[in-house]
Amino acid sequence: MGEGGRMKLIAIGANNPETIRMISAVKEKDSAFEFLGFIDNDPEKKGKSFFGFPVFGGSECIPSLLGEDIFFINLITRDCVTRFETSLQASDYGARFANFIHPSVNLEMVELAEGNYIQERVILQAGVKIGCNSSIHIGTLVGHESIIGNSVFLAHGCNISGGVTIKDGVLMGTGVSVIPRVTIGEWAVIGAGTVVHKDIPPYSLVVGNPARVLRQKEVPYVSGKAF
Repeated sequence: MGEGGRMKLIAIGANNPETIRMISAVKEKDSAFEFLGFIDNDPEKKGKSFFGFPVFGGSECIPSLLGEDIFFINLITRDCVTRFETSLQASDYGARFANFIHPSVNLEMVELAEGNYIQERVILQAGVKIGCNSSIHIGTLVGHESIIGNSVFLAHGCNISGGVTIKDGVLMGTGVSVIPRVTIGEWAVIGAGTVVHKDIPPYSLVVGNPARVLRQKEVPYVSGKAF
């Protein structure tokens, strides 16, 4: 989770019950960890609970929740633009971000920044580098010396070969496969089951085996670094 002292975590996005299993697994491994509740910009959820944890409200209530030992994590993965914008908004309100990583994940010889959400059974091989605010879901393999940028989402069961570069804001659907030493450009969306066999241009929507570009997307960002 973090380094030194007691950590209190607040999650952005009260949607996925898998979060609750992650909380239990992390707490079993680290008794100093405490989960406080959720932030969610859906006004219908404010004041309610999600699996027994409170939903404090939207991002506007972040300033009232700040503290020396309070950290945030973004669980939103429906699209990378929303993930980036939500984290950017939270950061502007003063939120500090921590990594939320299942204790089964081996981080030896892995370099990562803050605000990443990594589920169980993810394999990160030696030399992998991950930026900030990215999320990797269950059963994904990231091969040796691959680089994952900021605000990236890899859905479950992706297979990323060694030496791959995935730039900021990329979203990969379930079961995507990428051959070695390929570069995937900023804010590309790779459809489920796609086999990526060559470099992908930025802002592309890509599907198929082999991968083909359907069209270019309108995204008003280059960097996905939210904090």
